[in-house]
Amino acid sequence: MDVPDLSAIDDDQFEDIAISQAHPRSRDPELWALLASPEHIDRTRTILTNVHARTAAALRRRKAEREQFHLDCHARGAQGKKEWFESRPEYEKWRRGAAGFHQTVQTAISELSKIQRSQNRAVTNQGGHAARDALRKLAVAVHRHQARHAKSGEVAAQEDYELWQMLDHLTVPCGPQQEPTTLRTMLDFYWTDVDMVSDSEEKQTAAERTMRQAPAGRSARFTGTPRARHIGNDKGLAS
Repeated sequence: MDVPDLSAIDDDQFEDIAISQAHPRSRDPELWALLASPEHIDRTRTILTNVHARTAAALRRRKAEREQFHLDCHARGAQGKKEWFESRPEYEKWRRGAAGFHQTVQTAISELSKIQRSQNRAVTNQGGHAARDALRKLAVAVHRHQARHAKSGEVAAQEDYELWQMLDHLTVPCGPQQEPTTLRTMLDFYWTDVDMVSDSEEKQTAAERTMRQAPAGRSARFTGTPRARHIGNDKGLAS
């Protein structure tokens, strides 16, 4: 079967194609896959939903007409009763066909909804993986920034401490229970390779630990007790 360009056809033509593919037994696999593709699934669902609504309305309308016809036949006595029973097979045949078609379209809509949820999850997961990887790269960069400060022995600024503390404050879901796990823990166990620790690296780690334990995350330049200054030191106090 030649697969049409669905983007180039109007809604009436699209509806005919969607209806022809509604029942699993009558589907062309390639054409159904195209109807259910991310590019066309919204249109397919919308059109089949409209068909489903029209069929439901037709069933209700014919039922109401049938009930009114039954009342009219009953009022006309034996002749009316005869007409009622004679018309019944035709109506029941139509009703069964319409109800079956209605159910087929409903099943197709449900199937499309399931496919679309799967597509949406895939997009969400892809975006989530990208965001998680970006956060991992950021955490590694912050960790290396802290390590360089510890190695150099330079006095860190308040902004540095606030940046490093983000590794202990920000969390990501981890494990089967998706428990919140800090970025520093992720770095320690999941996001960086584990190597043998040398003496110098152990000292560096200790320095980093000291930095993290600074009171309220404040830089060392802001901690300690201020020393009094006296001009000339004539009181004999320590300068």
